[in-house]
Amino acid sequence: MEKDRKIALLIDCDNASYQAVDGVLNELAKYGVTNIRRAYGNWKTPHLKGWEEQLHPFAILPIQQFAYTQGKNATDAAMIIDAMDLLYTQQLDAFALMTSDSDFTPLVMRILTNGLTVYGFGEKKTPLPFVNACSQFIYTENLLPSTESEESAEDLPHDRKKSRNELRGDAALVKLLRNAAEQTAGEDGWSHLGRVGQYISNTASFSPINYGYRKLSELIRVSELFHVEMRNNNKVMYIKDSRKG
Repeated sequence: MEKDRKIALLIDCDNASYQAVDGVLNELAKYGVTNIRRAYGNWKTPHLKGWEEQLHPFAILPIQQFAYTQGKNATDAAMIIDAMDLLYTQQLDAFALMTSDSDFTPLVMRILTNGLTVYGFGEKKTPLPFVNACSQFIYTENLLPSTESEESAEDLPHDRKKSRNELRGDAALVKLLRNAAEQTAGEDGWSHLGRVGQYISNTASFSPINYGYRKLSELIRVSELFHVEMRNNNKVMYIKDSRKG
């Protein structure tokens, strides 16, 4: 069962925001149990103070890594060594790497070679090679808790959502969705949304959260790129390219 899948979360505290950790763990809960949670950094430096306050509430194990040589990122090396140890000593189903550092791209590709899923979490500044290497990558700005401002908390999630025109104006997204629907279509031309989502997961690093939507079905409806039909007592969504009759 998917709920029984075991996930190891490794956090590069030098290149990740502590404010997003709650959202990251909530997102990972959709895919399995995050039974290994480790955060790497030099805990003697003041800039990790925010992370220190997150360790106990979220049951995260801090891994001390001293900067032995100035200008060298010892945290990266420690994370990579631990990841490889976990890969071979633990029966894991997936890794989650919380970092905005593209230096972890080779690690992602190595883990994928063993058939495991890799979930990536980082800021929008994260270089594309790392984003694209992950099985699924989510920008942590979309997982930050809502804060009080001139707008109500209820309005904030809505403001993050891409509009119909923005979705349709994203050529790469449109191509990805249409191709997935076409490749999974039945003889009647309709595609089961679950199969569409699985096809996308197998071919690209994609998450509807990066467009402001919790579910692929919501993004599909707003985009108006497809005809939508609900079947099996309104429980299962099927879609067909709106350009087709």
